[in-house]
Amino acid sequence: MSLQLNGTDGVTFNDGSEQWAAASPIGTKNLIINGDMRIAQRGTSQASITTSGYYTVDRFLLTGGNSAGTWTQTQSTDVPTGQGFANSLKMQCTTANASLGSTAFFFIRQRIEAQNLQHIKKGTSSAESLTYSFWVKSNKTGTYIAEIFDDDNVRQISKSYTIDTADTWEKKTITFVGDTSGVLPNDNGSGFSVGMWLVAGSDYTSNGTLNTSWASTNVSQRAVGQVNLADSTSNYINITGVQLEVGENATPFENRMYSQELAMCQRYYYRIGSPESFAVYAGINYHTSQSIAVGIVFDADDAYFHLTMPEVMRGGPSVSNNGYLVIASGNGGVSTLTQNICTLQATYNTGRRIIQILVDCDNTLTGGQPTMLYFFNSAGYLEFDAEL
Repeated sequence: MSLQLNGTDGVTFNDGSEQWAAASPIGTKNLIINGDMRIAQRGTSQASITTSGYYTVDRFLLTGGNSAGTWTQTQSTDVPTGQGFANSLKMQCTTANASLGSTAFFFIRQRIEAQNLQHIKKGTSSAESLTYSFWVKSNKTGTYIAEIFDDDNVRQISKSYTIDTADTWEKKTITFVGDTSGVLPNDNGSGFSVGMWLVAGSDYTSNGTLNTSWASTNVSQRAVGQVNLADSTSNYINITGVQLEVGENATPFENRMYSQELAMCQRYYYRIGSPESFAVYAGINYHTSQSIAVGIVFDADDAYFHLTMPEVMRGGPSVSNNGYLVIASGNGGVSTLTQNICTLQATYNTGRRIIQILVDCDNTLTGGQPTMLYFFNSAGYLEFDAEL
């Protein structure tokens, strides 16, 4: 094995078959969060999907719709043998559409904060190339499209890859050249998104030539050649080991500690749930689980709770509840947090972990009373969403 010193990328080892590049200067080479699909705070399966949303595996956004089939998304245990992965993200078509309308599309993507992309020097003469690698498996062979989309400057680049053998895990590697136009702001908004197309109507393919160089977005060039994964209920795709890194060579997947990956996901989404009831009443834990809030009733309508998030969130999150979530004040007044009785609002100071929740009810409480907030069954949870 030889040792090569490279002034741009640091130290490179070359054993004749694969180059191992030095880690990114930001301390983690993989710009993708949860690329091994281990974290799934929202749950492990969601059926009847027809529109955009975050459904199971954290940080991976399904985008599209417009009659692009109906899908089930799962956190699967089907993984490539001997690669060190335990999970993959699976999309299974459950209602087919073999004759797509022009506006139909679906793709899986991850948005990356602009402030986490400053070291790629986008928009300068020194712009860095990026290499995208992943494992993929599908019953449907043919051409698929991977894409980087610059959300701030509305610029885009696409590359094709081929699934060669049905029902077989294959590793794919794609290199995107650096973009010398379109500087990314140094903020917590979306710098760009990296995605894989599943379905593309003619609006995204009609130009006939795939846009393989950075350019202002031409929608009709984004997904030229993409197979229609929605044309049969036998169709599925599994993806894992997703990595985006600086340089022109793919390196081995960066395995991070579970706690580190979870913390990175919780910057964008955090769910508090319990298999049993738990509550706080003037700071006293009345059940066997941990305290979630200290509360006080401000008036007949409003109660306030303060929670400490496990991580500093990207920005002010939206807050919502599911299941039988109850607020009970010291005078015995009880309100079930349903849409027609109580609503939730969150106040968040950027850079801090404390979130104040205002529970707005309908004249069911008594002002000045201590109060408790609790889940009454295993379906109950609070969720805080600061996703890009």
